[in-house]
Amino acid sequence: MAAIETEVTPVLTITASAAEKIKALLAEEEDVNVLRVAIQGGGCSGFQYGLGFDRGATEGDLTFEQHGVTVVVDPYSAPYLSGASVDYVDSIQQSGFAIENPNAVASCGCGHSFQVAEGDAPEDAAGACGSGCSH
Repeated sequence: MAAIETEVTPVLTITASAAEKIKALLAEEEDVNVLRVAIQGGGCSGFQYGLGFDRGATEGDLTFEQHGVTVVVDPYSAPYLSGASVDYVDSIQQSGFAIENPNAVASCGCGHSFQVAEGDAPEDAAGACGSGCSH
């Protein structure tokens, strides 16, 4: 049975630079064709970002396309990623994907984990002091 997916207004923005890098990375992989963006409990600030490739959407996922890249976001992650932007930075100081998130009230120095306003975090989210900043 095929997964039910919901085509929606984009939850987040993928920049043209990020899309080009994502398409190049997807071309090197087999059996994957979408970018999955998620948040997970953990990291040194409470939540951490997850970017990865997947074969497609699963039931309940929000699906949208930007710059030729199909993006899926699970319904749990969507409120925390609303209005965020995924960029790809390649400079002398850093290289990699960077996420700007207006929902983050604090983030750690590594930029891979963040914290939301008090009361916005679900009860089952992991606490701070994780190992997310060992990048």
